[in-house]
Amino acid sequence: MKLTVATPLAVVVEADYVAHLRAEDETGAFGLLPGHADFLTALAVSVVTWRDQRGEEHHVAVHGGMLEVRGGDTIVVATPEAVLGDDLRHLETEVLVVFRRKLEEERVARTDSQRLHLEAIRQICHFLKSERAPTAPGGPGVSFDRLVQ
Repeated sequence: MKLTVATPLAVVVEADYVAHLRAEDETGAFGLLPGHADFLTALAVSVVTWRDQRGEEHHVAVHGGMLEVRGGDTIVVATPEAVLGDDLRHLETEVLVVFRRKLEEERVARTDSQRLHLEAIRQICHFLKSERAPTAPGGPGVSFDRLVQ
């Protein structure tokens, strides 16, 4: 199989003759062998590991992204950020920690943005309600000038 791992800025991995690939999505870890059915999944922050034909293992830490298998012989990973490395322990203990922290910061920023958006909508609704409120006793549509006459 051919493996490509790309970020918006670079192609991080281009590997031919991949004999086996292990990745992780939200449901857990899974493996891919040559001839796998077409497949598409959203990856978790994790380390993707593959073995070449000589049996050597290679690793790349990914900050989530999408993995697609095409035609049983092509695997494409598109991820916002990736770090290639042969030291699995370093990738798991340092790189993934940074990726997970960034993911949490992004989640907090999204939540804060949603709160600001909702507060703006509440303020607009409050403003619109106050404009529709009656200006004089007698209900809507009755002006104060008509009551005085």
